Amino acid sequence: MCITQDGLPLTHAAQAARLCAAGARWIQLRMKNVAPDAWLAAAREVVAICHAHGALCIVNDNVDIALAAGADGVHLGKLDPDCREARRRLGPLCLVGGTVNNIDEADHARAAGCLDYVGVGPLRFTTTKQKLSPVLGLDGVIACIVRLDGLPAWVIGGVESTDLPSLRAVGAAGVAVSSALFRQDKIEENYRALAAAWDVPQTRVSLN
Repeated sequence: MCITQDGLPLTHAAQAARLCAAGARWIQLRMKNVAPDAWLAAAREVVAICHAHGALCIVNDNVDIALAAGADGVHLGKLDPDCREARRRLGPLCLVGGTVNNIDEADHARAAGCLDYVGVGPLRFTTTKQKLSPVLGLDGVIACIVRLDGLPAWVIGGVESTDLPSLRAVGAAGVAVSSALFRQDKIEENYRALAAAWDVPQTRVSLN
């Protein structure tokens, strides 16, 4: 999952266009501290770009924007509306993702019964997100994956290509990446390096 980022020379739409052209098929539009009309305009543009490439687009934090823009779903943080209400509004065909920062939240996400996946992290420190939750490290990620009991986990927070083999081996369904994608404006090269690292055949590690 490729997460767009504020504060870059590129607009969110330009970020999505380059990522999709490089092969990305799942974009999360993440915008903070922006007026609703500007957020919706950007969301509509990013959704159109994604759909033209056969890619999914989900909106971070805001069900209203996701609905109005025709997005494929929403990703909810701990301070966002209840996931069951998001599911009710978005219907059964849209994606609803949640955030898990510890094993108690993993239990809550599993019990909710309405999420398609969760973002688990942070794996390590990252400057991308303000008010970062305590770092989990690989052991903490594994503990959350075990408690999720099959609910797909997308690991987030300072993820690098070198992390992907071990994360896939312990049962992560995928990773969600932002900083590593936009480093040195080598978006295409960075994306392909991450995709290649994920595609290396791995032997699944038993967590029992």
